[in-house]
Amino acid sequence: MKLYTYPRSSASYRVRIALEWKGIAREDVPVDLASGEQLSPAYRAENPEARVPLLIDGDVRLTQALAILEYLEETRPDPPLLPPDAAGRARVRQLALIVVADTQPLQNTGPYEYLKDPLGLGDAERGRWYAHWVRRGLAAVEAHLADDPRTGHFCHGDAPTLADVCLVPQVANARRAGLDFARYPNVARVCDTAMALPAFERAAPEAQPGAPR
Repeated sequence: MKLYTYPRSSASYRVRIALEWKGIAREDVPVDLASGEQLSPAYRAENPEARVPLLIDGDVRLTQALAILEYLEETRPDPPLLPPDAAGRARVRQLALIVVADTQPLQNTGPYEYLKDPLGLGDAERGRWYAHWVRRGLAAVEAHLADDPRTGHFCHGDAPTLADVCLVPQVANARRAGLDFARYPNVARVCDTAMALPAFERAAPEAQPGAPR
């Protein structure tokens, strides 16, 4: 299995967590987003979306982190990242999508840079944009975690699920940006619990070769 990845890419981080949790061996192929390598003709030939991650598993080539996570869950179900009941799986996917669909795209590198050029917004304005959408998303997750008895040590129960896999990278980015987590105690607790696990620790950006400091 081969994974095209970048240390600080949230989407790549999600896939790395799942691979580590499931004990799946892989070859990492670095793609330097900071230098624009993802836009090169060579990489576009591999992935026309010009993004990471890209997972290659034999004849299977997949982009989009959530699709990759579902593929890994279906083909390598142990240890699981989805609960056994339909309602539980729906809740986990709901929490994951708050991050993956509602929050992370609005503060991803592409839109964030577009606010600067061509829209002409300065760093302070872009910072407010980032903080607004991240706080909104984290507040939604926090409300779900606080109000549901199915919340345990992790987002859903006492073992990691796809919800934790998606939440941890978003929280890592927000903490790096200096956001205050006093309003999100359950989010912070869940992510701290996850990061105490070796699989999550090994997948972290700072643990990757060539990670930005």
